[in-house]
Amino acid sequence: MNYTDLPHLNAALNATSTLLLVAGYVGIRRHRRTAHRNCMVAACVTSLAFLISYLTYHAQVGHTRFTDPAWFRPYYLALLLTHLVGAVAILPLVLVTLWRAMRGQFERHRVVARWTWPLWLYVSVSGVLVYWLLYHLFPQRA
Repeated sequence: MNYTDLPHLNAALNATSTLLLVAGYVGIRRHRRTAHRNCMVAACVTSLAFLISYLTYHAQVGHTRFTDPAWFRPYYLALLLTHLVGAVAILPLVLVTLWRAMRGQFERHRVVARWTWPLWLYVSVSGVLVYWLLYHLFPQRA
């Protein structure tokens, strides 16, 4: 594996996080607390692996510019902006949500989880979409 493989790994990790987040949500809605906990912890681990891989890639390769097609670039940049703002915001939310659950503060956990879960899901899904746009639908040429 080399650095050019990391975007594909990142997309797979984001997609896995998405599936785990949905499974965790379904678990808690069905009152399966152990399944919920396991899925959410796995989503945290998967997201941490993504973050490490993402930072490694960008430290080695730099940034990727979306240039073509020019007509689509504003839409891509709007998606990327919302994804990046969400990605920055989600880290402290996940940590607070996880901390409250680990401390058994489930009422306080639920209060913040109502904001954390949809934002985290958006960041995971939009990350896969950004990847798909850059590497499959509109592959960028150097």
